[in-house]
Amino acid sequence: MRRWLLHVSLFLATLLTTTIVGVGLAHSYWRHEPVDLDASLRLFIDFPKHPAVLLDGLSFSLPLLMILLAHEMGHYLTCLRYGIDASLPYFLPAPTLIGTLGAFIRIRSPIYTKRALFDVGISGPLAGFIVLLPVMAIGVANSTVVPGIGNRGDFVFGTPAILRVFEWIFFPGTPVADIYLHPMARAAWVGILATALNLLPIGQLDGGHILYSFIGNRHKLLSKIFVAALVPIAIFFSWSWLVWAVLLFIFGLKHPVIFDASKLDSTRFWLGWLALAIFLLSFTLAPIRILQG
Repeated sequence: MRRWLLHVSLFLATLLTTTIVGVGLAHSYWRHEPVDLDASLRLFIDFPKHPAVLLDGLSFSLPLLMILLAHEMGHYLTCLRYGIDASLPYFLPAPTLIGTLGAFIRIRSPIYTKRALFDVGISGPLAGFIVLLPVMAIGVANSTVVPGIGNRGDFVFGTPAILRVFEWIFFPGTPVADIYLHPMARAAWVGILATALNLLPIGQLDGGHILYSFIGNRHKLLSKIFVAALVPIAIFFSWSWLVWAVLLFIFGLKHPVIFDASKLDSTRFWLGWLALAIFLLSFTLAPIRILQG
């Protein structure tokens, strides 16, 4: 009972923090003004004075939590299928730019086969991506054109390839900098970023599980190479990747050894390529860029 209470409490707290962020996104969107980070953060203090304002933020928070929940439940249900002891999702509320640090499940028992490892690793990104696509389509369709909006304000969001595809569909010929994303599309953007991070082929990330299931112990060397590759990306495009490089180097390189000499079947082989395609469509060199001056 206590565990259920913890999971529900964290979920509700994350609903609150993401809704508060959503209020700031919605109000800026309605005014056709760039996102005001200071005003958004002040909402964490001021919202109790006007609690009804939280309704304005649900167009961001509900689709975002739906995407994160689909991702984690994909992992959880796959663990149940293989008899792997795993927790329900833990959501992480935080007063950040997106209102959360994401979500995760705890896997409390070993994974003994490459097949089970692959299925656990890929199920989360696939489930999240399936939910993400209609959210993105609806969000981009309800977005608007504000000339030059992408070059105003304190920072700009990067545009991964999958988002640009939807922008081409709904706003053909419109420059990226002129498209002001609806809060629902911004929720999909966060889901895209989470998908890209999880599919990095490093350590015990989902992408690391997928890679290990194909190449076994060679995964350790490749994880180090991929972490090292984040450093020049950080220098030339976005310093946020340096934070991830340091965290992954300290905490994320190790992977439990699986003594299974069997190879994955052809279906999983092609699913592995699908995971790579999703990663490439979701990855962006500069997710958030600070505007100078």
